[in-house]
Amino acid sequence: MNSDSESLQNHLLAWVLADNVDTHEQNSVESEDIAGVDNPTKEAARSKNGEQDLEGTPQTFQLGEIPTVQERFQAVLKRRLQIQIENHPPLFPWESQLVEYPDCVEERSLALTPAWGWMAQQSKLSLPIPLPEKVFRELLEQCQALLTSSLPLGAKLVQVVEGFFPNESQTLNDIAGLVLRSTYRSVDTLGTMPNMQSDYSELKPPQQMALSLLAAKQLLESLTLPVSPSQPVVEKQWLTSAGPLTLRVEYQSQGQVTQLHVHAELPAKGTLKLKGSGNRATAKSSTPGCLSVELHCPHPNPIYTLEVEFPELDRKPLLFVINPTI
Repeated sequence: MNSDSESLQNHLLAWVLADNVDTHEQNSVESEDIAGVDNPTKEAARSKNGEQDLEGTPQTFQLGEIPTVQERFQAVLKRRLQIQIENHPPLFPWESQLVEYPDCVEERSLALTPAWGWMAQQSKLSLPIPLPEKVFRELLEQCQALLTSSLPLGAKLVQVVEGFFPNESQTLNDIAGLVLRSTYRSVDTLGTMPNMQSDYSELKPPQQMALSLLAAKQLLESLTLPVSPSQPVVEKQWLTSAGPLTLRVEYQSQGQVTQLHVHAELPAKGTLKLKGSGNRATAKSSTPGCLSVELHCPHPNPIYTLEVEFPELDRKPLLFVINPTI
């Protein structure tokens, strides 16, 4: 073993063995004296027993070459490292502090979180440019919240959009009136969005208002199923991330008795919940395909609601309103 290796190992020993270093060094000196040529007793004993020094020089043993000390060094170093790791466990790259993880994870929590499955419907809207997902999601949530409200359509539009434009009520009312009076499928009639290639974030506030109001109007219309004795059957389609959801509503009213029948083509396993007049009916399917639900009400109701749930696509149901008129 060369002198550099011996020096390094001696320094390591001084760190891990602490108080034991002096004792071992002393033993090393004593061993050196005993094994050296200056010890006449040892030399005499070797000559008496007929032992010969093959190299012609006496052997000396350094501390790092003694197997017992090496084993001791390795054992102490291992124990010190174990204590260090136990007191200061290493962290994963994503951790900022020590976190306790459960020994096992429930099967339910292993399932992937459902994506927002209703976003695909935006491709069916007649808009000059697409909305950011965050904006479309907020618009849809506000439309769902106001869907059963008795407010006029213009007031609903303003309430749906005003969260994006605080303190702009007057401008929103003016543009909402323009949206209601114009053919919403033709953006040119609005005259507020001349740059058709712009991103939503690059539009001026009035242009963003007009685009949001157009989207809100179409969403409210897509979520409303108007039926009447003269038009007892209505169909609607909503595009999901798994494919189209097709609804067919049949409405019959005889005297004071109302009957609703909803046929659905589901793109994924789901549930239909039909409510009205204090009554409800539920139908559930474990596979994609046809599903039907019926509701018989002794008294006509101003509105009925239909909730469509797709657990694999979204955690929130999609709400439709069935609005019978006489």
